[in-house]
Amino acid sequence: MDKKILVTGGLGYIGSHTCIELINNGFNVSIIDNLVNSEITSLKSIEKITGVKINFYMVDLTDYNKMKNKLENENFDIVIHFAALKSVSESINFPEKYMDNNIGSLKNILKFMEYKNIKKLLFSSSCTVYGKPDSLPVTEESIFKKPESPYAETKQISEKLIDEFSNKFKQNSISLRYFNPVGAHDSGLIGEKPKGKPENLVPYISETAIGLRKSLSVFGSDYKTKDGTPVRDYIHIVDLANAHLAAVIRLTNYKSKKYYEVFNIGTGKGYSVLEVINAFKKVNKVDINYKIVGRRKGDIDIIFSDNTLSRKTLNWKPKKTIEDMVESSWRWQKNINR
Repeated sequence: MDKKILVTGGLGYIGSHTCIELINNGFNVSIIDNLVNSEITSLKSIEKITGVKINFYMVDLTDYNKMKNKLENENFDIVIHFAALKSVSESINFPEKYMDNNIGSLKNILKFMEYKNIKKLLFSSSCTVYGKPDSLPVTEESIFKKPESPYAETKQISEKLIDEFSNKFKQNSISLRYFNPVGAHDSGLIGEKPKGKPENLVPYISETAIGLRKSLSVFGSDYKTKDGTPVRDYIHIVDLANAHLAAVIRLTNYKSKKYYEVFNIGTGKGYSVLEVINAFKKVNKVDINYKIVGRRKGDIDIIFSDNTLSRKTLNWKPKKTIEDMVESSWRWQKNINR
């Protein structure tokens, strides 16, 4: 498949793993990234794993003219749009920043796609679009509730913009609403490396276990769950990357049934914060110093996916367990702290 794909935010956690799966399956990948949530070392790691030299453009997508000038002479069959600010807590403190960046960059991507006549888009969405769901598990038909953070609101708005754009210009687009990515590549060369204090649970656990953090803060123990801590649907990053590969193949083979499609990408099973901590301790044979603190604004009690549609329509299914997730996370953490 000599299809050319532009991957925005391709050096980030999810983007880098997805690029590897795409390249290993014969796709021609170019990456555009402003390195706000990523590092240039990821590019070298992707190239080392795949053995392929990658076209890389360092551009901020909120600057349309710079993006257009950089890509003027390039042609792409598909755009995968990962690039976005992603911290729930930061979005609560700086909502305008998130609206300007996440919505602004998407509008520029859609404008560029119209200009270059690119007819296929794969968008990085999130389970946060569902808010506090009325029933579980959430399906693709679940109604969007009030967003719990400006970050979640940007995902809701983005999906609406893509839906309208796709139907207006008769192009095929897919949004993947994924749940909580965890883990690292089997090579140990790429994984999640937060800049500053980790926002996600497992990197926080890993940094505490290796001694970079004195203790792990567990935000709240009075949620309506079996042990009082929030429950989430965790998915291994490689399984998630392969879901993107499956979606790209669907777009490439013109299998879409309508101009805009959405799919949940999760395991269909929820784990509490304490269950993940205990799994990490057991699998990796390490101790985790943690303390219960107050709730964090923007968190909900419980959410997990119904992934039936993804399994049937994308011919995809998650293969890795929570044990695989915490084992690969710890292996990655040890590699980067040698």
